[in-house]
Amino acid sequence: MLSKAIQDALNKQVQMEAESSQAYLAMASWAEIQPGLVGVTEFFYKQSDEERVHMLKLLRFVNERGGFAVVPALEQPTLTFTSLKKLFEEFLKHELKVSNSINDLVHLSLTEKDYATHNFLQWYVNEQIEEERTARTLNDKLELIGDDKSGLYLFDRDIMNYRGAEGKK
Repeated sequence: MLSKAIQDALNKQVQMEAESSQAYLAMASWAEIQPGLVGVTEFFYKQSDEERVHMLKLLRFVNERGGFAVVPALEQPTLTFTSLKKLFEEFLKHELKVSNSINDLVHLSLTEKDYATHNFLQWYVNEQIEEERTARTLNDKLELIGDDKSGLYLFDRDIMNYRGAEGKK
């Protein structure tokens, strides 16, 4: 059985994962109306789907452990971005926020001696290492490219295969 503190913290994480899914869906929509960003568009649609899976995994865990998982109300995410660089900076910022939240959850699970939750959260810890690496690498690539249109073309083309090269689904 989950303690109230753990249940509340996990429900907060459910909300964060749902917000992530919405944020990346908004990023995909913005990218889709920009000329030539087919790869970036697909990347963020996939990111959005992945975050929804993360949310569902948490939601089911809470219910399976005797808690009550709450489906959160969501605020409107940012809908427009001034540039592709700004979009990817927001992506990294968001992943760092998620990592901090997961770390807080891990700390709480240890404080509460809830080792089942601690064990469950290790998947999220590893996932966030990968997500941060992806976001940092893509930001670094955009920094290298600058305003070079041929570089941006290659970035957009290569991002469709990027996550596969990293061992992701």
